[in-house]
Amino acid sequence: MMQTEISYTCNACGEEIIIPLDISQGHEQQFVEDCPVCCRPHVIHVEIDEKGEATAWAEPEQDYD
Repeated sequence: MMQTEISYTCNACGEEIIIPLDISQGHEQQFVEDCPVCCRPHVIHVEIDEKGEATAWAEPEQDYD
């Protein structure tokens, strides 16, 4: 069964955020998304391995005050 969603943890507020997984964008993806809870921007990284298993993590797009 193919994964259709993945989650990452917001570095600012600690919330687990679930996002859709779009495998048509390649095995290594990077994009900017605002946290829907605290509105801080993050660079989201997604990697999909040979088995179709996906992992995601977030880095702050900029330093927080």
